[in-house]
Amino acid sequence: MRKFIPKFVFDIYHYLFALIGVVIYGFPSKKLIVIGVTGTNGKSTVVHLITEILALRGAQGKIASLSSIRFKIGEKEEKNMLKMTMPGRMKLQKFLRQAVRSGCKYAILEVTSEGIKQFRHKFIDFNGAVFTNLTKEHIEAHKGFENYKKAKGKLFKALEKSKKKNLPRDFAEGKIFRGKFAVFNADDENSAYFSDLFSGKKYFYGIKSQQVEITPEKIGLKLDNLLGEFNVYNALAAYCAGLGLGIEKNKILEVLKSAKGIPGRMEIIIDKPFKVYVDYAHTPDALEKVYRTINPKSKIQIIPNQTQNPKLICVLGSCGGGRDKWKRPEMGKIAAEYCNQIILTNEDPYDENPNQILLDIKSGIPDIKYQILDRIIDRREAINKALSLAKPNDTVIITGKGCEPWMCVAGGKKIAWDDRKIVREEFSKIYGKL
Repeated sequence: MRKFIPKFVFDIYHYLFALIGVVIYGFPSKKLIVIGVTGTNGKSTVVHLITEILALRGAQGKIASLSSIRFKIGEKEEKNMLKMTMPGRMKLQKFLRQAVRSGCKYAILEVTSEGIKQFRHKFIDFNGAVFTNLTKEHIEAHKGFENYKKAKGKLFKALEKSKKKNLPRDFAEGKIFRGKFAVFNADDENSAYFSDLFSGKKYFYGIKSQQVEITPEKIGLKLDNLLGEFNVYNALAAYCAGLGLGIEKNKILEVLKSAKGIPGRMEIIIDKPFKVYVDYAHTPDALEKVYRTINPKSKIQIIPNQTQNPKLICVLGSCGGGRDKWKRPEMGKIAAEYCNQIILTNEDPYDENPNQILLDIKSGIPDIKYQILDRIIDRREAINKALSLAKPNDTVIITGKGCEPWMCVAGGKKIAWDDRKIVREEFSKIYGKL
């Protein structure tokens, strides 16, 4: 039935719901300094780091933040149990109203393309926006990469149109910052597209580009607490947002050098006798970055009759529900390039056949005789198998869900889940209590 209804009917529905929500809750964003963070990967970490920068560097007033991981209003936090990064229009406006009532002056929001598509960003008065990166994702939902990019771009259009508000006094120098700002990853080839949509104060960061003012070397950023090159990018994005908010650079660096990662993102669950990591990576680009972080020597070579030590044992799947089927063989191909042993397993099949999803991933894996490949539908069993295979100094990496609280299966059912909890339980079964 839904496919026969014209798109503009849904657009009107979503727009009206956004309008009703903001009216009911009294246009709360007008009383907040709102920063939106968008991109394919890294959004949750950047939201977390900006929140930490504000909280630990003297922000005058409480901070609210919203991401795929958590809802935070001042000291009160709750896990995001929605299986939805950006809440619906009513919930989002209600969150902002609660932030105002709790005395918050800042709201840091993770902004998704699907949320923008459904007008969830409408009637939010943004002061700043951050672009992390753009790779192929949600292509089927948006009917092409260009539409996906344009959806992300609407955040910067909204920033351009929002009325300027005075930000609070600079924590370090007592100045008042007037105006809006945007932050862009200059190493991403799509950065210029987003930058052209905004005419206010801009900050560009990068690692590779020689034209960029803000790089790890130039600001003296060295991270021992956040693993991977991708987290250097995330930290640079948060650093620039801190500058946009008027915070002194040395104070920002103090926070970044001590800030911890967020749950389910390159989180180490077991340290000895082998390492076990859990990560949310669910796109080909994110998956390769995670593997490369763990295995910096890059792609493995499978050699007959040679025991490779240490080994990288990978557990992965791919989301069902007809979403981004194109990426499944790509993820299989990447796993084959970096992992010594691969275990394909269930992730969030929804109403799709889990076996078919795993076969789609397997289709991208070359027929390498000396590489071990298993297909185990039961995700708990797959994790147990990976832990059983691991020897001292090996590394197990379990991707796709991170700290997500549910597994979505057929018939609209949700099974309570947390990869981190399952890892600890299965490790205890095999090796005894931690």
